[in-house]
Amino acid sequence: MSLAAMAQTQVTEFNPGIAANGVNYALPKTVLKVDASAIKVVYTPGEFAKYAERYLHISGVSSEPSTTWKMTTLNVRQEGVPDTAKIYTVKLKDKTVAPMVQLTSDGVLVAVNNHVDMPEQELPETRTTNHKMDARQYLTEDILSATSTSKMAELTAQEILDIRESKNAIKRGQVESMPQDGASLKIVLDELNRQEEALTQLFIGYADTTYTAKTYTMMPMEDLDELVLFRFSRKLGFVEADDLAGDPYYLSVKDKHTVVLPDEKEMAKRKIEGLVYNMPSMANVTISTMQGKVYEQELPFAQFGTIDMLSPTLFNKGATTKLTLHPATGGLQHLEQ
Repeated sequence: MSLAAMAQTQVTEFNPGIAANGVNYALPKTVLKVDASAIKVVYTPGEFAKYAERYLHISGVSSEPSTTWKMTTLNVRQEGVPDTAKIYTVKLKDKTVAPMVQLTSDGVLVAVNNHVDMPEQELPETRTTNHKMDARQYLTEDILSATSTSKMAELTAQEILDIRESKNAIKRGQVESMPQDGASLKIVLDELNRQEEALTQLFIGYADTTYTAKTYTMMPMEDLDELVLFRFSRKLGFVEADDLAGDPYYLSVKDKHTVVLPDEKEMAKRKIEGLVYNMPSMANVTISTMQGKVYEQELPFAQFGTIDMLSPTLFNKGATTKLTLHPATGGLQHLEQ
């Protein structure tokens, strides 16, 4: 019996400043990450914008530049950060496999006698797509020598109509020198399409788009009731939470108390006798605007729950126990014997 007791895995609370023959590990607190992305559209009117309806019968074309923003996606994820109140030491002993652990870069325990892939979260970078085309290269001598903007617009519109007629004639095989094969036909039609699109921009303008992504981080330690996470403006895009130029995005977190918490007396009596892990409590997470909810989900949080321990005999020498903990919560994810 004495030998069996010595063979068991030994876990102790971490003692700062004392060199321990073992592996120190931390359990995590749960951090909430909100990834929001939006598109900015910058509209530049065409030089002949006010003639679009007269010569091309295109209505509703604006002659004023504008910038508008639109929210595209909202994603919520969780990460774990070390909880300094939950640091433990697994003693290095000859007859235990528990020290064969995998930790994150900041010391959070994620696996014992097992391996977990920890891919890094990659967020898209801000990128801009420009749509302006060089229409000037397609303007004829007659257009360039016109004495008024109205006349230039009229001749440009006629050029656009002529290009459309040429495309229709080619598609119907009604031109004298038809392209010899399909590849040549595609090249000719693609060039005519580019000319038409570039000249049409002189009337309807063009819009450049910029994709922007932001990440907002929150670690709730208690219930949150409509905390302003950030604000968003259709004219300015993402703005700070206290900038009233934008509409608020509210974050609410409500602990559902799915784990029974021990009282202080029980916690004082509890001894560390095995590998310690978290028992997270579920919480209802919602993100809403003044128009209503845009996200709602139940998620586990380590800081709303408590801790528990696995029997030390699970990791004695010769045991094949494999353990995986959730990196964001420290809760049991997989236990295999």
